[in-house]
Amino acid sequence: MIKRHIINELNKWSVKKNRKPLVLRGARQVGKTTIVNEFSKKYKSYIYLNLENREHLKIFENKNSFSEVFEAIFYVSNKEKVEESILIFIDEIQYSPDAIRYLRYFYEEKPEIHVIAVGSLLETLLNRNISFPVGRVEYMALRPCSFMEYLNAIKDTASIELIESLKIPAYAHDKILNHFKRYMLIGGMPEVIANYAENRDLVQLNSIYQTLLTGFNDDVEKYSSNNSMLQYIRHILRTGFAYAGQRIKFENFGGSSYRSREMAEAFRTLEKTMLLELVYPITNTTLPISPNFKKSPKLQWLDLGLVNYAAGVQHEIFNSDEISTIWKGISSEQIIGQEILAYNTNVLYKRNFWTREEKNSVAEIDYIINFNGLIIPIEVKSGDTGRLRSLHLFMDAAPHNVAVRVYSDKFSIDTVKTLGGKEFKLINLPFYLISQLERILQSVF
Repeated sequence: MIKRHIINELNKWSVKKNRKPLVLRGARQVGKTTIVNEFSKKYKSYIYLNLENREHLKIFENKNSFSEVFEAIFYVSNKEKVEESILIFIDEIQYSPDAIRYLRYFYEEKPEIHVIAVGSLLETLLNRNISFPVGRVEYMALRPCSFMEYLNAIKDTASIELIESLKIPAYAHDKILNHFKRYMLIGGMPEVIANYAENRDLVQLNSIYQTLLTGFNDDVEKYSSNNSMLQYIRHILRTGFAYAGQRIKFENFGGSSYRSREMAEAFRTLEKTMLLELVYPITNTTLPISPNFKKSPKLQWLDLGLVNYAAGVQHEIFNSDEISTIWKGISSEQIIGQEILAYNTNVLYKRNFWTREEKNSVAEIDYIINFNGLIIPIEVKSGDTGRLRSLHLFMDAAPHNVAVRVYSDKFSIDTVKTLGGKEFKLINLPFYLISQLERILQSVF
């Protein structure tokens, strides 16, 4: 069992005074059901309902009063009511609009009962006249496994402790960096990591990637509102992995003759399933973060391991010495974006990058984050500080003096000057320390 960060967030949810039924969102096969089953061990009574099971589905179909539904849950599951510590887990809830509707009554009439609902296709329900009760439920997102969760899976507690201490001796740096490179290769899908942790055989993993991708393709009909949309989505899944990390245009995407409007809708449909994200740029250096949806977005897929397999770049990663140059820098940028998201359970969180597209002055920063009301730039790049031209341009315009460069070398914080003469602190962060970025920023400001 992989120790997942989200368990800490579920524990916080369970003790909240005004706790609401929790809707756990996430892409297919990121481990939602496994996580809830593990979390359930803290409860005296655990009721698992899978709405793919006809008997469980019928509980919610008869349009009964909530009290009757509540009684039926215990009867069908053959569980006794206890005074406290009850968790009801409704899996695959997308199969029952009535079950979704009943969530509000758990909050209003049975607030002492802890309820979690999960469904792989929940986001597509937004287009099917099925709505979750506003103000009566709360949400949490589960992502693929982070690098720290990968280290936990392979039982390298020594590296975890060093990372958390922020004191990485020279003799440990290369080993942890090699671990990160292996994590880049296999990605963060729980089944892949669990298999690798047990067998340490990379060849075995390809059949898992194939099964996962086949599952995503099989789900296409559930996403699609018509045959044309089905065709557009299948085209994205067939060609889109090769465009990972790149700025894309919807018109004629992937060598097609499809129009912008139809392809944009297909991408947004897949975005709701959390299989990919369209990452839009901002052009300002102060809050608010205002993405410019008129500019071309970057295509960020759910998991780099899937991208590597689908795009055929596994061999390049395996044989490369410098992480930041693999696949023209696309792999390192994708994995840092994945890591930024891995520790964030907010379902509304979106990643962004910064760009300046003025005449004779084009610049781009890989990612930006909001830290205590300041927009912090994150550049994924090797080399000396003088090569960080875009970072210098951003810092000249920024109202603060802290920037982040992610690279393969050792952790340091340097004082440097922009080309315009502004002095700022550059946090040089090895790839494996991205999980500690917030702590480091707190120490700098």
